[in-house]
Amino acid sequence: MEQSDWHIGAPNGVVICINGWKGQQIVGCFYHSYSGKATEFETIDQILFQLECFFDLLNFPYAATAERTFGRQNRKADRDRKWVKTMKDKELLQKHGELGTFIVRVQHRQHSSWQGRITWVEQNKTMSFRSIWELIKLMVSAVETVGASKEEENLSWFD
Repeated sequence: MEQSDWHIGAPNGVVICINGWKGQQIVGCFYHSYSGKATEFETIDQILFQLECFFDLLNFPYAATAERTFGRQNRKADRDRKWVKTMKDKELLQKHGELGTFIVRVQHRQHSSWQGRITWVEQNKTMSFRSIWELIKLMVSAVETVGASKEEENLSWFD
């Protein structure tokens, strides 16, 4: 398989590995350059909140709208921290999910959403997304396509 679009290319680039379904939710983990271990998720909400926190801590891409809180919750020290890469891009690209692997590069956080590019590694297809909703739809539809083809393979022996 030609790996023409297989690159991280951004400080906040992540590799999302989809490993299965739990009810109607995708389950898996994601990797980024600043940690050697995976961040696991069991719902779409979880991965979105975890990625949003990751982007906030990196302060990249810069959020056009700021979260408002009451009290003394100040994560400025975390944001000002110098982040050191512990995993090279080549190592990140070695990670794969059982149902699907996606390289996600969020380029902008505007209009309370994300805009960027997603690469479906198994099919070597790259698409732009204009919102979090579009990103989710692209990942879920890809994983459903893989699941459907596996079901067809399992049922084909009845023919």
